[in-house]
Amino acid sequence: MYKIGLTGGIGSGKSRVADFFQEWGASVIDTDAIAHELTAVGGAAIEPLRAAFGAGMITPEGALNRQAMRDAVFRDPSARLRLEAIIHPMIGRVTQERAALATGCYLVFVVPLLVESGRWRDKVDRICVVDCDPATQVARVQARSGLTPEVIARIMSAQASREERLAVADDVVLNDKDTSLQALAQSARILHDAWCTAARQRQAGTD
Repeated sequence: MYKIGLTGGIGSGKSRVADFFQEWGASVIDTDAIAHELTAVGGAAIEPLRAAFGAGMITPEGALNRQAMRDAVFRDPSARLRLEAIIHPMIGRVTQERAALATGCYLVFVVPLLVESGRWRDKVDRICVVDCDPATQVARVQARSGLTPEVIARIMSAQASREERLAVADDVVLNDKDTSLQALAQSARILHDAWCTAARQRQAGTD
């Protein structure tokens, strides 16, 4: 199956772009959504995280305490490594399982840290970056989550820079403060049509 790696910084709008592709017939696997499933109440990662970090990292309801974990990995880089050692293999397994069942016209992997991980270039046919200026990212995240600018800056500092993402992009969808939803959809549709064509050509070549 023809595979796309879709990424972008926090607040860039990559989930909205992924929704367009799914509405138009692509299969979409969102690794961030998988991470939330694994760390929700009853999620497979909860007990390993409790064992590694203590009960203080788990809410009374039984989900990951995201704020506490965010603070922990900021204070202690080794905590981030321990967290990733637990959660990343789980995300990888679920991603592979869902990819094997995908039936869309092409497959999109939504990966927030695609550039940072360095593991996706040889797993996808194209990398698509949803591009946005940092000031707009901060404003969007504040509006939807209520996080302080300091916390948002901390999150963004752990992500690739705008320049680093663009350097690896095969395709770019601009979604800055001046981009209307209609313009965003038009940009996404052009890529969707091109990827559908490429997917059909590949399929024809293997028949």
